[in-house]
Amino acid sequence: MHLKTLTMRGFKSFASATTFEFEPGVTAVVGPNGSGKSNVVDALAWVMGEQGAKTLRGGKMEDVIFAGTSGRPPLGRAQVSLTIDNSDGALPIEYSEVTISRTLFRAGGSEYAINGAPCRLLDIQELLSDSGLGREMHVIVGQGQLDKVLHASAEDRRGFIEEAAGILKHRRRREKTVRKLDAMQANLARLTDLTAELRRQLGPLGKQAAVARRARQVQLDVRDARARLLADDIVTLSTAVERDTAAESALKDRRQ
Repeated sequence: MHLKTLTMRGFKSFASATTFEFEPGVTAVVGPNGSGKSNVVDALAWVMGEQGAKTLRGGKMEDVIFAGTSGRPPLGRAQVSLTIDNSDGALPIEYSEVTISRTLFRAGGSEYAINGAPCRLLDIQELLSDSGLGREMHVIVGQGQLDKVLHASAEDRRGFIEEAAGILKHRRRREKTVRKLDAMQANLARLTDLTAELRRQLGPLGKQAAVARRARQVQLDVRDARARLLADDIVTLSTAVERDTAAESALKDRRQ
């Protein structure tokens, strides 16, 4: 596995689309001071998920976008694409070439993609972690980092060794799992409190439910009783109407 191409567009001093092609072996980027050599390294770290603006030698993340010159206006976004030769299958993905892209807009939004398909930053980090690449990995030694390694304390030196040995990815996974377990434990404690509260309310709620059922039954009985009374009234009135009608007919007959 090796880096194949690096394309930058609007990233720091690379206003126009610039592509670096890397071949297997030793590759060097040579140039005078201020030519942008460090920007190439920053682009590599940035496209692989670096989130620290200070690590990229900036005050804020928007500083990676081309800020403009006297002869060229500033751009609205920065985009970097890194193509990795994966013919040996070192990356856990079914492609012989893997292109990772990152785009940052001056308005504040950002996009990530793997072989053109939109993805999350976590997907890129998980893809690269098994190969020793990615953010905070030992493969990129930037300015001042060598001095940091030489003067590191025992604990910091242990961290560097763990990164080189590939333990860092497992530690991150363990930390992520521990965070999930802590969140689950908090949810479980909350669920236990809710269960205890519901159990405490079950007695009064049961009594209220029994009263409600009894009240409903009484309402049904009252409705039935009113219906029977209305039926009796209808029968009585109907009988009276029939009797009055018969009497009226008899009077008419007598009068005739």
